[in-house]
Amino acid sequence: MQIQPFQAVYPDMGLISSADHFFSSVKERFNDYVESGFYQTFPKEAVFICRIKGRGRTYTGLIACVDIKEYLQGRMKRHEKTLAASEQEQIQGLMNRGAQVKPVMLTYRKVEEVESLVQHYIENNDHFIEAIFDTLGEVHHFWKIKEEALIARLQKLFAEEVQGTYISDGHHRTSSSALMFKRMGEDNPDNPFRWLPCSLFPTSEIEIYDYNRIIEGLNGFSAASFMAKLSQLFEIEVLEYAQKPVKKHELTLYLEGEWYRLSWRPEILGAYKNEEVILDVDLLNDKILVELLDIVDVRTDLRVKYVQGVKTLNVLKDKTLKGEGRFAFCLYPISVADFLMVSDAEGVLPPKSTWVEPKVRSGFLVRNVEMG
Repeated sequence: MQIQPFQAVYPDMGLISSADHFFSSVKERFNDYVESGFYQTFPKEAVFICRIKGRGRTYTGLIACVDIKEYLQGRMKRHEKTLAASEQEQIQGLMNRGAQVKPVMLTYRKVEEVESLVQHYIENNDHFIEAIFDTLGEVHHFWKIKEEALIARLQKLFAEEVQGTYISDGHHRTSSSALMFKRMGEDNPDNPFRWLPCSLFPTSEIEIYDYNRIIEGLNGFSAASFMAKLSQLFEIEVLEYAQKPVKKHELTLYLEGEWYRLSWRPEILGAYKNEEVILDVDLLNDKILVELLDIVDVRTDLRVKYVQGVKTLNVLKDKTLKGEGRFAFCLYPISVADFLMVSDAEGVLPPKSTWVEPKVRSGFLVRNVEMG
């Protein structure tokens, strides 16, 4: 895998009194912020280290540019289908800003020497950005690697040891950049879309959270008849209080003020025994959303709402109660091993199947794109 340093545009943190407000508005106001003097440019190219503390743990990774041909040739593996409308929105944003303001998040199988080099650099050098997010409960630190010998060593390690990466967040940013790369000529040596800014976190440095569903309407079932239908699919336990699933092949359900634990019956799982990976989200879609609720396309059906697993069950409950006839399913998070297996097999996960942490926020390390 090829990585490259880049000349980053970065914020002057001395002018930013609220990281939560500033970085949440960068995508819409980047050009205004640049004109107002909030951003400055490094005099030379660099590779960067990012460390994010929050949610009870610390995540460490690199930020560098990756050759977009890695994506076009299948070595940057995806697990979601992209939508043309979302790609169009990304292209419009790129053209308006003339800049890539958020790195695509990639994960890769851990390389010990890369981890050792990164840790040694952190211990012996000062960070140049610190941002405290009060609302998120996170602290972000960034280091700049400008030493040519160290950059060359990291490039060699990625070229020799990292045979492929996996898109964890940013499918549409990647596909839209690939479209622009083709549009401006794949053989054009000055093509600004040849290199894509990416955050690179080893699989040991990511965490996959659940992505839960709120459904509107029982498709003509009463609550009692719906539970009777579910009893043919699950072993059902009434819960005394709100809970998330505690293991794979277990869901929890919030329906009419009650919480239930749902465990797939052995005969249901047995019907999928020849599948390489059995995912609860696929079973939920097939057995409940399609067969019982007549929700055929979860990408477009407005009866399905999504709530990230990093949000509390109280948030899920409140959102459920905001609409009449709503109920909710909580899923157990997809494991990193299953995530990699699906991606390696060129499979596709249903939309909103994973919420991957950490998230490098928009606007920290920006790459200008000169489109001529």
